[in-house]
Amino acid sequence: MILWRRVSTQGLRYVGDPVLALGMVLLVAFAWLIAVPIGMILTDAFTSQPGDAARTDVTDGAVTAYYITRALASRMSGIIFFAPLWNTLMVAVSAAGMALVIGAGLAWVLVRSDLPWRSWFSVALIIPYMLPVWTFALAWVTLFKNATQGGQPGWMQALGAEPPDWLAYGLVPTIIILTLHYIPFAILIIGGALRRLDGQLEEAAQMLGARRLAILWRVTIPALRPAVLSAGLLMFADAIGEFSVPYILGLPVQFETLSVSLFRAISTQQNGMAAVFAAVVLLIGVITLGIDAWMLREAHRFATIGGKGMISRISPLLAARWPLFLAVALLFFVSVIMPLATLILSTLMHIPGRFGTDNFTLDYWIGRDLPTVAMTNGILLAPEFWHAAWNSLRIAGMAALAAGGLGLLVGYVVARSPWRWLAAALRGVTFFPYLVPGIAFAAAILVLFAAPRGPIPALYGTPWILLLALVADQMPFASRLGISAMAQLGPDVEDAARMMGAGLLRRLHAIVLPILNGAFATAVLLSFISGIKGVSLFILLAVPSTDVLTTFSLRLVDYGYDQAANAVVLVISLMALLGSLLMHRLAGPGFAQGLER
Repeated sequence: MILWRRVSTQGLRYVGDPVLALGMVLLVAFAWLIAVPIGMILTDAFTSQPGDAARTDVTDGAVTAYYITRALASRMSGIIFFAPLWNTLMVAVSAAGMALVIGAGLAWVLVRSDLPWRSWFSVALIIPYMLPVWTFALAWVTLFKNATQGGQPGWMQALGAEPPDWLAYGLVPTIIILTLHYIPFAILIIGGALRRLDGQLEEAAQMLGARRLAILWRVTIPALRPAVLSAGLLMFADAIGEFSVPYILGLPVQFETLSVSLFRAISTQQNGMAAVFAAVVLLIGVITLGIDAWMLREAHRFATIGGKGMISRISPLLAARWPLFLAVALLFFVSVIMPLATLILSTLMHIPGRFGTDNFTLDYWIGRDLPTVAMTNGILLAPEFWHAAWNSLRIAGMAALAAGGLGLLVGYVVARSPWRWLAAALRGVTFFPYLVPGIAFAAAILVLFAAPRGPIPALYGTPWILLLALVADQMPFASRLGISAMAQLGPDVEDAARMMGAGLLRRLHAIVLPILNGAFATAVLLSFISGIKGVSLFILLAVPSTDVLTTFSLRLVDYGYDQAANAVVLVISLMALLGSLLMHRLAGPGFAQGLER
């Protein structure tokens, strides 16, 4: 009886705790915004969709295996499912593998060698990851476009060389572009692991007479194995859901990946097949990141942090010093200078690839009465551009502020909640969008908000669906940043304020937010950058009235207005680059961890 009374009293005290109330509200909200739509789209793969009764032989809403059977075991399976699946796996495995090899080598050169200008290259080589990945795809099309696509010629074609289809479109350029995009990611993760690796281990091996290759093979590589595998798995998972590059480079030669097939299925109102594609992409992402989570737990076996601080062992490059410098400089030129210069020059030319002074123009920026059908003014004078820019700024800005604030609240509840199950549930549900590729998560959000749900009206076609999708998509990073920041804030200051009668809102406003304002600002900036340059999340959810800059530029690509599309992409790239550099100054050492998201 005494024990029961104690438990009851403790339970009543917990029920009245405002932290628990806040945690329950957050859990219900994120479960509805994240878990419910994903569950709904998985259900749609086994449910007869409206208008499909004649095909499925069951009434609308009834259980059916038609869509799964059509994808996996019909005469069309090879075309509609297995070919895109094979293309997806080829792109993801090749790009992740090549980026891992090149990025690991560069990480060692930048961290452990005497490469000239290595500090400058350590920042400069990260720029490709700051830029929208389809920046490189548009630059590639500008250079290598051939007669297959029609319209204006590419630069090589204009100069008299006709690039073959395999070089201009499809698998090869998609792999090359994604490799260039992911190399900085590999540098960040593996370079960070190299900095944390205590050089005393290598020094000890050297003192025992081991040669440099033996030290690399038996000491350095085993210690880095978890970071290397983690980088490879994360790049693979991201490449599985990549939409923009295969969309731009694959259409002319009918090269489709699962993400493009998903987009096509929804565009043609084949919602059941879209659910199957989304489920497969989701399944691959969950399995891949589940393996990564297991690898992180296994990484404890490779712990090399000593108690006397880290010693970074610099290896002289000797005769290879300047050749490696030229190789790294060439990579920077190919991955940053050349694509940006190509896009800039393309927006200043009437006819692509003709470098005479009479061919240069500012028409695609500030021209009027252009001889085109849908784009009669340069982008800076086009109302459609400013409408899309305003949508991008307000939606990405509002979502960034919301994600940053909610991330801190999640961190607060996780750190202060007396109920461990609530903390674990919040950590899990807010991390789940990380497991779901953007195109699949957008499809899930579309299923939830395409029709009225109780008191909530249909949101498709409004900015609210974009805002909610972006907030949910950014929660994995924002919540982890909030949890990490709150872990460094002890409860003593809050306990003192609580004893003085300060309530929860007062403590959050006067104590938590001022102390953690740096973490909040970093979360807001990174969410804003991601929202400005994101494509996969918006391509299914935006309509012409809610165009953002990314969807507006892809619409121009579909119209064949390459110069105008390139100009819009340059504006997006400038905004993302400036935001990233601002975050670098603000976050300092935490910049790399932010970009790894």
